[in-house]
Amino acid sequence: MTTLNLDALFAPRSIVLVGASERPGSVGSVLARNLMDGGFTGELMFVHPRGGEIHGRTACASIGDLPTPPDLAVIATPAPAIPGLVAELGAAGCRAAIIISAGFEDSDPATAGLRRDLLEAARRSQIRLVGPNCLGVLSPGHGVNASFAREAAPAGDLALIAQSGAVAAAALDWAPAHGLGFSHVVTLGDSLDVDIGDLLEQLADDPSTRAILLYVESLRDAPKFMRAARRAALAKPVIAIKGGRSAAGAKAAFSHTGALAGADAVYEAAFRRAGVLQVESLDAFLDAAATFSRTAADPARTLAILTNGGGAGVLAVDALERHGGALAQLSPDTVARLATIAPAHWSRGNPVDILGDAQPAVFGRALETLMAAPEADAVLILNCPTAVADSTVAAEAVIAAVRAADRGKPVFTSWIGETSQAEARRRFAAAAIPTFPTPESAVRGFAQLTRVEALQAQLRAAPADDGPAVDVRAARAIVGRALAEGRTALTPPEVSVLLSAYGIPALPARIVATPKEAGEAAADFAGPVALKILSRDISHKSDVGGVQLHLSGREATAAAAQAMLATVARLRPEAAVEGFLVQPMIVRPKAQEILAGLVRDPTFGPVVMVGHGGVAVEVLADRVLGLAPLDLALARDMIGRTRVSRLLAGYRDRPPADLDALAAVLVALGRLAVDLPEVAELDLNPVLCDETGALAVDARVAVRSPGSPPL
Repeated sequence: MTTLNLDALFAPRSIVLVGASERPGSVGSVLARNLMDGGFTGELMFVHPRGGEIHGRTACASIGDLPTPPDLAVIATPAPAIPGLVAELGAAGCRAAIIISAGFEDSDPATAGLRRDLLEAARRSQIRLVGPNCLGVLSPGHGVNASFAREAAPAGDLALIAQSGAVAAAALDWAPAHGLGFSHVVTLGDSLDVDIGDLLEQLADDPSTRAILLYVESLRDAPKFMRAARRAALAKPVIAIKGGRSAAGAKAAFSHTGALAGADAVYEAAFRRAGVLQVESLDAFLDAAATFSRTAADPARTLAILTNGGGAGVLAVDALERHGGALAQLSPDTVARLATIAPAHWSRGNPVDILGDAQPAVFGRALETLMAAPEADAVLILNCPTAVADSTVAAEAVIAAVRAADRGKPVFTSWIGETSQAEARRRFAAAAIPTFPTPESAVRGFAQLTRVEALQAQLRAAPADDGPAVDVRAARAIVGRALAEGRTALTPPEVSVLLSAYGIPALPARIVATPKEAGEAAADFAGPVALKILSRDISHKSDVGGVQLHLSGREATAAAAQAMLATVARLRPEAAVEGFLVQPMIVRPKAQEILAGLVRDPTFGPVVMVGHGGVAVEVLADRVLGLAPLDLALARDMIGRTRVSRLLAGYRDRPPADLDALAAVLVALGRLAVDLPEVAELDLNPVLCDETGALAVDARVAVRSPGSPPL
C-alpha cells in the first residue's frame, strides 16, 4: 500500500492536458473547458501535436516543449501512444497522471502488451496512474476538474471513490440540489495502478474530508483494502454500495456452506469487518451522503420524534423498529416542559405530536426542549403541510432552534410533500441540516449514524485470543495424508480426528462396508442409531434416501442398509458406494439445528458461516458470514444477526441455547481455516444447539493443495 505522489492528484501545483482539443463535443474539448472553468490557480498547460491555440490558450506541440514540469497530467489520446507519453512525462518530472482513454482491457490479448508497457513506464518514474478508462478526478477545493463530467463538483467535505463513472456523474448531478459538496471525486476505471485501498489510505488523513463514499464492483487486492478501510473507518465514516450484487458467485458446491457463500455475502462480511457501512440501494447511499456530510458520527442510540401529524409519527416509529433503533423514553421533566408549549391535546409522549394546526413557534420551542432532553440522543422533526400553518416558517423556526441549542445533537428533518415543501427543504440544505423526503428515509439516516458508531466501536475493541489449545500437528497429518493419496475429501474418521484436534464437539461414528456390519455396529452402540450412506459421488445423502434415523437393533439396521443400497442404485446408479456410517442417535428434542462451516473466497480468503441448519438450509438461506479469524465477540455478533437466533434465544418450553458453546465452534472453525489453508470447505450440518451445548452431528470436509483451482 502506498500514497506516494497522491498529493499531486488532489492538490497539484501545475496540470497538463495531453490531447486537448477545440473540436465541439470531443472529450479533449470538454476536459479543456472543465479544467479552465474549475478555478485552478496553478499553471494549466495544453499539449496538441499541431500546437497552436486551444480555447484561447497556447498549446505545446510536445511534452518536451512544456514551460514547467507538470505535477499532474490528464491524458486523452489513443491508447497506443500513452505508454510513450507517460515515459516522457516521467522524464519531465510529472508525478501523477489521469488516463481518460480506454483500450487497455486485460481481457483482450491485443492490449495486454500495452498494459504492461504502461505500467512499466509509470513504475520507472514513480508516476501514479488513475484509470485508464475513467471519467476523471475532481478536487473542487483546489480548483481541479480533471474530468469530462457534465456537472462540476460543488466544494464540500464528502469524498467519493467510484468504480463507475456513471454513478459518480449521477452523484455530481444530485448533490447541488441537496446542498452537498465534495472534497474529492475519483473515478477509477480499470484501476491499473491507483485503487480503492490507496485512496482510502490517503483520505484517512485528509482534513478536508469528513466522510468517504465508495461505489465498489470488485477488489483485486483485498488485504490492502481491508487494512486501509479499517484505518479510514476509525477516522471517519466510510459508506459503501456494492454493484453487481447477484447470486452469480454461488456455485453447486461440495458443501452447503460453499453453495450459500456467494460473492455478495462475502463482500458484506468484509465491509463489516473493516468498519465500512454497506448500504443496499442508491437511495440509501445518497441518504448517507446527506447524513454524514452534516452530522458527526457520535453515539446516538435513542430518537425523539416531533411531528404535526400522528400518521407521519407512526410511520417513523415503524421504520425505527425495522432498523433496530430505540425510541427515547421521555422523562417526566421533559413531558412537563413540553406540556407548557404544546396544545392541550398533544400526545404526551414520544412521538411528540403537536397536532396539525401547530404554529411555527411551537415547532421551535418544542425542538429546544427535546434538544435539551438528556434521554434523547437525536431528534427527528416531521412536518405535514396544512392550510393553517406555514411550513417554510416552521422550517426557519427549526433552523433557529438548532443554531441556538446549547448542547448540539443530531437533528433530522422530513418536510413531507413536494411543491409546498420544496423551499423548506432548500433552506434546511443551506443550513446544513439533514433533510429527507419521507419519515422512513429520515429514520434510515439516523440508523446509519448508529450503525457507523457501532462499527467503529467494534474496530476499537481489542481482539481476544479465544479458544482452547489445539492439536495442529494431528490436523495437518490428517489433511496431508488425504492430499498425498490424491483425495479431495476426508473420510468420516478423519473428519472426527480433525474436529477433535480443534475442540469441536462431534458425534462419534463407525464406518462399515456391508449391511451386516451395519447391524453389528448398531448392536454395539446399544441404542437407537442413525445410518448414512458413504459415497464420494453423493454430496447430499438425504436427496437419495441415504439417511435413516432412529433405527433400533441389529436386524432393523441391516434391513435399512440393504434397502438404502437398492434406493441409491435406482436413483444414482452411477454412484460408487463405499459403505455406511453408523452413529448413535442423540436425543435432544428441543435442540435447534444450526449450520456452521467455512469456505475460501477467492478475494478475501477464509470465511466462516453460521445460520439455520437442516435439510432445508439452501431454501431458508439464513446465513451470516464472517472473515477468519474470529474471537468470541465477533462470533456472538454473527449468531445474533441470523434469523434463527430468535429461536436460539428460547421460546415456550424451550430454554435459551448455550450461545457461547456455538460461538466457540465458530472461533475454532476460524482458527482451523487460518492454520490449514488446505481445507477448502467444511460443513457442520446440523449442529444441535440447546441449553446443554453444541454438538456437530454430521460433517464434510473438502481439501485441496493451496494454489489449486477451486473445487
